Amino acid sequence: MQNVILVLNAGSSSLKFSLFAERPDELALQLRGQIEGLGGAPHFVAKDPAGTILGERRWADGTRLGHDDAAHQLVEFLQDYRDRYRLTAVGHRVVHGGQEFSRPARVDGELLEKLEKLVPLAPLHQPYNLAPIRAVAARAPQLPQVACFDTAFHRRQPELAQLFALPPAITGRGVRRYGFHGLSYEYIAGVLPRLAPEAAAGRAVVAHLGNGASLCALLAGRSLASTMGFTAVDGLPMGTRCGAIDPGVILYLMDELKMDARAIERLIYKESGLLGVSGISSDMRELLASDAPGAALAVDLFVYRIGRELGSLAAALGGLDALVFTAGIGEHAATIRERVCRDAAWLGVELDNAANAAGGPRISSAASPVSAWVVPTDEELMIARHTRQALSPS
Repeated sequence: MQNVILVLNAGSSSLKFSLFAERPDELALQLRGQIEGLGGAPHFVAKDPAGTILGERRWADGTRLGHDDAAHQLVEFLQDYRDRYRLTAVGHRVVHGGQEFSRPARVDGELLEKLEKLVPLAPLHQPYNLAPIRAVAARAPQLPQVACFDTAFHRRQPELAQLFALPPAITGRGVRRYGFHGLSYEYIAGVLPRLAPEAAAGRAVVAHLGNGASLCALLAGRSLASTMGFTAVDGLPMGTRCGAIDPGVILYLMDELKMDARAIERLIYKESGLLGVSGISSDMRELLASDAPGAALAVDLFVYRIGRELGSLAAALGGLDALVFTAGIGEHAATIRERVCRDAAWLGVELDNAANAAGGPRISSAASPVSAWVVPTDEELMIARHTRQALSPS
């Protein structure tokens, strides 16, 4: 019987999970899957590392499952493996750790109270992250749980990189730039030394491009600056999030269109970005396959904003040695990588078209002054590692 760590990543309408076997020198993925469509058309699927379906269930349209129900479904599925695996801990992705948490933390009642107080900083993420923690605690109170924070990797950024130009009475309440996607960036920072030692020791910008998208400047593997700020809606345009927006636009929406806070929240988080500009889809694959003018405009804006933010982060670094693409779009959309690299030629990026089409890992020419890479991220493995370490005797 193998000891295993369960990793849970909860969103507003989904619960992703992975199961890792604990071995002396590594954590080995055993299965992964998700329960999506919790709001109205739930679908459960679990697969082995090769992609073979191990279990699947669909509920009728209109069925609404809470995160408690999703956790229960997962527990039922894992019962079939109780003779093979011994569950030793659960690791959770928690979007916001605030100013206090710069490393993973074991869950207890005091920690949950502190994380509850951070809900106003991430109202569309934090409640869903905490729900499965409570569900597991209710069903298995003795099972250790570890919270792993998406903000933690950025906590050592210079103070100036975290500040807004606001009075201390406001910034002192926690209104500052936090940065997100930290678990992904931390994973990339750990892989890069083996793949590109010189780039890892120098100045790199990592582009985490997916439905949520951001860039992070790494100096010798440490976060120096990020495009996301106080919330995960800042920076680049995303699938449905608008990215950076003039605060005056928010005031205009309130004064002229009479939109309240919840309507504006819905607009900037769920009705903007690629979906809002294109009027078609939030999925980059659909937009790249479309010949509609709106689709082309959304893609053009996405690439343009990446180029703008890349220049900003290169300035923060004082130059650039490497550009790294990761996450769904970054890993799979060769066209987007090509366009971003072409626009970054002024920084010294020389693309190798054949290598880019093949998916890398290196997609720049051998003579390129700035190297470019494609590195798959693995936030779940990062969480499993943190969970194991947090529970290991010191």
